[in-house]
Amino acid sequence: MASDGCPADSASTPPPRHGKRITVLCIDGGGIRGLIPATIIEFLESELQKLDGPDARIADYFDVISGTSTGGLIATMLAAPGENNKSLFAAKDIVQFYLDHSPKIFPQRRSGFLSPALNLVDAFSGPKYDGKYLRSKIQELLGNTKLSQTLTSIVIPTFDIKLSQPLIFSSFETEQFPLHDALLSDICISTSAAPTYLPGHYFETQDDQGNTKSFNLIDGGVAANNPTISAMSQVTKQILQSNTDFESYEPVDYSRLLVISIGTGTGKQAQKNYTAQMSSRWGLLGWLYNGGNTPLIDIFSGASSDLVDIYTAHVFQAHDSENRYLRIQDDSLTGDATSVDKSTEKNLQNLVEIGKKLLEKPVSRVNLETGLSEPVVDAKGETTSNGDRLANFAKKLSNERKRRHENLASTA
Repeated sequence: MASDGCPADSASTPPPRHGKRITVLCIDGGGIRGLIPATIIEFLESELQKLDGPDARIADYFDVISGTSTGGLIATMLAAPGENNKSLFAAKDIVQFYLDHSPKIFPQRRSGFLSPALNLVDAFSGPKYDGKYLRSKIQELLGNTKLSQTLTSIVIPTFDIKLSQPLIFSSFETEQFPLHDALLSDICISTSAAPTYLPGHYFETQDDQGNTKSFNLIDGGVAANNPTISAMSQVTKQILQSNTDFESYEPVDYSRLLVISIGTGTGKQAQKNYTAQMSSRWGLLGWLYNGGNTPLIDIFSGASSDLVDIYTAHVFQAHDSENRYLRIQDDSLTGDATSVDKSTEKNLQNLVEIGKKLLEKPVSRVNLETGLSEPVVDAKGETTSNGDRLANFAKKLSNERKRRHENLASTA
């Protein structure tokens, strides 16, 4: 039964001007490690369903869902319209989607004594995977649905290699820039086109006046593997432009933001085996392929994610709004779990378990001295688990949605 207030299957959530908070969900890139945030989001949606009934969906509660690469795919699955104008995927179904389709997106080569040599050949002969299955599956799921048609606003970073600059697809800007109102399938294929793993994506858009625009895009992770700042900058822009949906907000009023940022895990502890002496001997090949790892890609994606997290946490702290921002990340991955494409059944199931165990771990923050995450200790010297903190956020999200419906009804 839905609790008193607005049921989750009522009309779409009123805009932020009818409430007290702007709610934002962000999901990092990381290939098949997307199973980790998918598991976390499944838990969050289940908490919302406890409060508001079984029809509650993530898109009903967030003003913005932002994702890069695999996170962009998850964001789109949560926000794209499906049957009866509900989310294309319930959160619980996203985990199963990854389990079912990852082995076909990243088909595994049989191991053997020739495997290292074949991997070296791959490194110089084109992307490791042709991407055909991923493209066809995304196109099948999303059809002709455009960016402007999502149930809630989404923000998805990509990178245009012809222009040599990031390109952020944002629902907020489709009216102002009609040529950016691309098919969701093209956006997802683009943000997932990880260098060396999947081919880049070219497509064109056309507006009502017949104007066209071409895009030459690769994985958004090369610019913003953690899309939190990308999402917050879009929100700030709407406020500065006096967008009527955000008309009662101040650009720096972080006390009115509610932000959840979920990582895909890193092998940072394992990567600490790298040394300056080792890297001084690496050439192009060494940086791209080293003992089965890809140091250059792993390092720049991890550094990008951490830097965004550190900056965001400091901004919220500076505005005395630390409890409005939650970052969930696991930096202790080892072995196959660190891979973006190891799609064996054993590794996929392991990633799900890592996500579940991460819910039990304490809320943590990156220590700039050690580079590792450390538990956040409150004034009483106590810690809170990620799961408990998410359950608390679910209550805030539910209350915010009910508040907006009540305020809208009182002004009708």
